[in-house]
Amino acid sequence: MRYIPSTDEDRRELLEEIGVDRVDALFEDIPAEIRERSKLEKWEAMSEIEIHRRMGELGGKNKSLSDLVCFRGAGAYDHYIPSAVKEIVGRSEFYTSYTPYQPEISQGTLQAIFEFQTMIADLAGMEASNASMYDGATSTAEAAIMAVTDTKRRKILVSRGTGPEVRSVMETYSRFRDIELVEVAMDEGTLSIEDLRSKVDKETAGVVVQSPNFFGIIEDLSGIKGAIEDKKVKFIVNTDLLSMGVLKSPGSQGADIVVGDAQSLGNGILFGGPYLGFMAVNKKLIRKMPGRIVGESIDTEGRVSYVLTLQAREQHIRRYKATSNICSNHGLNALAATVHMSLLGKKGLEEVANQCLQKAHYTMKKLTEGGRYRLKYDKPFFKEFLVESQGNPGDINRQLEERGILGGYPVGRDYDELSKGILLCVTEKRSRDEIDKLVECMEEM
Repeated sequence: MRYIPSTDEDRRELLEEIGVDRVDALFEDIPAEIRERSKLEKWEAMSEIEIHRRMGELGGKNKSLSDLVCFRGAGAYDHYIPSAVKEIVGRSEFYTSYTPYQPEISQGTLQAIFEFQTMIADLAGMEASNASMYDGATSTAEAAIMAVTDTKRRKILVSRGTGPEVRSVMETYSRFRDIELVEVAMDEGTLSIEDLRSKVDKETAGVVVQSPNFFGIIEDLSGIKGAIEDKKVKFIVNTDLLSMGVLKSPGSQGADIVVGDAQSLGNGILFGGPYLGFMAVNKKLIRKMPGRIVGESIDTEGRVSYVLTLQAREQHIRRYKATSNICSNHGLNALAATVHMSLLGKKGLEEVANQCLQKAHYTMKKLTEGGRYRLKYDKPFFKEFLVESQGNPGDINRQLEERGILGGYPVGRDYDELSKGILLCVTEKRSRDEIDKLVECMEEM
């Protein structure tokens, strides 16, 4: 049953069984001064039809992307998800399966993971991928730990153009790993090569760069690699795999570790999660990766079979030998990404990426023509761009919402010097009419 009520007698028996005389005793470890003392508001008893009506009223106070036209990104992107993706991941053999502790008996699960790894490695331009990570932020933090482990150094440099949430998670991980995290300044929206050269030294284990970065700008990865190549540090690139439809892969530009969030592939915004992180590496680092790696083999009858080739997580091997305590591979999210990539294929991926690129540039051009908004950084961008407004970004977004539009992200929340900045995102879902309406509304404000 979805709802199992308990009577006073049920509660009394439960408390007696565990040896306490009142429910409050279960919470005595929580300091009294931070406990809520007021009575929680409770509804009078209602019938089932009344409950449905009340919950519908409460739910109606939220606005989703079914109600608003989305021009916001900043790490969560409104891409089209084909119906086949939802149909396949909704099958019970997929959504009820869990970590295969006797893995080789779960050939379907292993094959799905193997296909995911193969596609990720191919898009990233790397030799191997794992299966998979929590999200883009934790995968980047884990990559930094890998660099420290491999080089035996304790310092990580991270570009200020890397997403604020990613840097925040990296700070948390670093604090408890005794890793020195140093921020590298930006120069007109991209990493400052000059500041990078001044900060990289013999204690540096790795350099983290996001491209396209938080502002949607495409970083010069080859130039960054050239600036650090003689320092023997690991080059870590956080990327949006969808952009690989129009951009060179990070692996082809010298990356040692490629990470990011694969939410753009078959996973909805989902009120902020769950998402899935990915990680791809060159062959030298394959044994340093967290998580698991599925490999293809042949069974005793000569049939193709799948096996867990490497199991570096603490649930499979001795904890002190584990590369990480990251446990879940977000298998259902990874399956959604796999189905999505399979449906798109190479031509489809290129088409989606091209539509994002062209529509974002069309929007930027139309929005900046009137002079009320100015492109902050005049550099190549993919599907996001930063404009500076004459008004308050919060006020602009409130007015846009009244007209059925979810406006851009106000970057002043994370960058004090960009208090007038609005980060707009345009995906393949946006039509010309929707874009023109956005421009018209913002011009009127």
